Amino acid sequence: MIPLEWINQAAERIAPHIRHTPVTYDPANEIYIKWENRQVTGSFKIRGALNKVLILQDWELERGLVTASAGNHGQGLALAGKLAGAPVKIFSSEHAVPAKIEAMRAMGAEVNLVEGGYGEAEQAGLSYVQREGGTWVSPYNDGQVIAGQGTLGLEMLEELPNLFDASWIIPTGGGGLISGIGTALKQKQPSCKLIAVQAQASPFFHSLYHRGIQVGVDDLPTLADGLSGPVEQNSITIPLVRRLVDDFVLVSEEEISRAIAYAWHKHSERIEGSAAAGLAAVLYEKVSARPAVVVVTGGNIQPQVHARIVGEDFDPYIGQ
Repeated sequence: MIPLEWINQAAERIAPHIRHTPVTYDPANEIYIKWENRQVTGSFKIRGALNKVLILQDWELERGLVTASAGNHGQGLALAGKLAGAPVKIFSSEHAVPAKIEAMRAMGAEVNLVEGGYGEAEQAGLSYVQREGGTWVSPYNDGQVIAGQGTLGLEMLEELPNLFDASWIIPTGGGGLISGIGTALKQKQPSCKLIAVQAQASPFFHSLYHRGIQVGVDDLPTLADGLSGPVEQNSITIPLVRRLVDDFVLVSEEEISRAIAYAWHKHSERIEGSAAAGLAAVLYEKVSARPAVVVVTGGNIQPQVHARIVGEDFDPYIGQ
């Protein structure tokens, strides 16, 4: 387990640099929505990246920071590197969202595009560190990154102290966020349920949770790009998710798309596909227990894609 003390320390460490994001109650669905799309860099990922970088030694910073990212962790690490005065090199899929690539570069990171998906980008990054050196900062397979993500759980527990039997619904890719939130939640409100959500198009962690393997899993294009791709072998998040998570469900591309539209039309919030997965699980009854807490993890969606989705016919009764 990640010590709760690490998460408390992380909260104090990163507090001067992050935002306290809002929570909205949606009475039609009996859910509390945490809008982490309002966070610095537009995603929760800054929490973990910043916590990790702020405890690195000078010699680790001088080597340069290296990671793989679909975009949000890369933006978080780029900002953290800028604050710490360390160069940042990021390996991303050639299919990554262009707006995310541009944002990483705008923050001063060197972005190397890799043929294939996230899994290939991660392998390229790890190989680079083994060959050339550098300080690897995993998006999820790191105790201090997980502790930083867990600060989101602490923040929500302070905002919602009386939801003792709620279901917490968390989008899950590499498992860093749900491991951090779960660590805080299970120690402070153990009667709550923790539900992981992933896209049907790339269900690697879902397969690990339910079958114990990720061999033969489809890795298809998905709006939830930040949740896609395989999990690093022997990642510390694998046993953490198995221990902490009560259920793990999947949502379709259509459901993700409709959840993006719902956030816009009902709450005037711009969210990305990965962030919409938890909301989709509620709207389409993949998780029926109420009340529920839904974490919207980010808002870095390609503008043209968002415009297309919210411009389509919208069902005003979705989720009713």
